Parts: sequence; C-alpha cells; structure tokens
Amino acid sequence: MRHLVKGRKLSRTSSHRKATMQALASALIEHKSIRTTVPKAKELRPFIEPLITRSKKDTSHNRRQVFSALQNKFAVNELFEEIGPTVGDRPGGYTRVLKLGFRQGDSTEMALIELVDYSDYQPEAKEKKKKRTRRAGKSNKPTTEAKADEAEVKTKADAVETKVEAKKANTEKAPKEEAEAKKPETEAKESAEKTEVKEESSAKEEVEAKKPEAETKKTEEAEAVNEEKKTAEKDASEAEEVKSEEKSEDKEDSSKKEEKK
Repeated sequence: MRHLVKGRKLSRTSSHRKATMQALASALIEHKSIRTTVPKAKELRPFIEPLITRSKKDTSHNRRQVFSALQNKFAVNELFEEIGPTVGDRPGGYTRVLKLGFRQGDSTEMALIELVDYSDYQPEAKEKKKKRTRRAGKSNKPTTEAKADEAEVKTKADAVETKVEAKKANTEKAPKEEAEAKKPETEAKESAEKTEVKEESSAKEEVEAKKPEAETKKTEEAEAVNEEKKTAEKDASEAEEVKSEEKSEDKEDSSKKEEKK
C-alpha cells in the first residue's frame, strides 16, 4: 500500500525521473510555458517553484544550489537575471496548470504549465453573493436596495439587447456593402469577357472569309500545274515523233544507197 508515499514514479527509475524533471524545468524557464501530460505538469510544480524562490536573491550560494538541481548554465542565468526580478514579491504560486483535453492516439490527458507572470490568461473573478437574512417583524416588501438592483439588472439587459441589435444590423449591412463594393469589379470582368468573345468571333469570321480565297488559289495553282504537265507531255510526244521520222528517213536513205550499189 502507498499510504503517505509522496510523488509520482511516472514509469521511470529515479535517475530517469530526475533527468525528465531537469529537462522540463529548463524548457519551462526558456519558453515560459510548455505542453506536457497532466501528471508530469503536477510533478513539475513542486520541483521548480523552490528554485524560483531562490532566484529572488542573486547570490553565489543560491546559484550553486539551483545549478545542482538543473545542471544547465543557460537556464540558471535566465532564472536569476530575468525571471527572479519579474516575480518580485509574489509569495509562491509562480506556475499555473491548465488542462487541454485528451491527446489523440493514446487519449492521455494533456496540460499546459506556464509561469503566471508571463501569461496572457486572466481568470475570471468570481462575484461574491450577498447573504440575505430575514428577521422577524419586518415586512416582505422589497427594499430600496432591491429596487435599485432590479433597475441595474434592467439597464444591463437593455444594454445587452442594444448591443445584439447593433451587431445584427452590422452583420446585415456588411454583405450589402461588400456586394456594392464588388459590383464595379464584376462589371469590369464581364465587359472584359464580352470583348474577348467578340475578338474571338471576329477572328473566326476572318479565318472563314479567307478560306474560299485560299481554296481558289489552290485550285488555280493545281490547274496551272496540270497544264504545265500536259504541255510537257505534248512536247515530249512531238520530239519522239520527230525522232521517229528522222530514223525512218535515215533507213530509207540507207536502203536507196544499197540499191544503187
């Protein structure tokens, strides 16, 4: 049984546990707030707060004591030069643990431990309720103080209603104003698109108009080529006929010469 046994083992040996506390404390001194698991954050508070108390008095003895606990020169300098003077006259309670929910994966409860003097978080102050007592002999009629309280509540409610109405009016006006502001941009875009469409259509018409001219030119060129081919063929045939006639004449001359002999 663990009766009167202080501290958490954190599933570590004593040396490992001491090293984790040193690392967490150095990180908290450096960054002023760190995110870790809830048991580690709760175990870190009694480890680091006595060191912060020692940092209020910057003496060589206190520095050696803090260094023996942290084993980090940079963290010791930061603690005595910056954190100690800002803590000032605060009598303990230098850190705050805020729960952040459960970690995804192993569902471990996470927490944020931070130095109070370096935090922007301000807890809401709780209003103290006045005790009402009834004494014998007094009537149950509301007193002037109760009436004043009711009047204050009514004024607060009216103020809240006016704020809500103003927010609604602003939210209704905002989209209208945005639409009006975007009108010239949309009109300019539409005009640009129309001009682009017109230019594309005119270019298409020009291309279509040029098509028959190109076709006629092609046909004329084809006809001219055909005519040139025909004339070339005619010239070739005529040349062959001339050659054949010359050959026939030569044969006749040769035959006549042989007859004479």
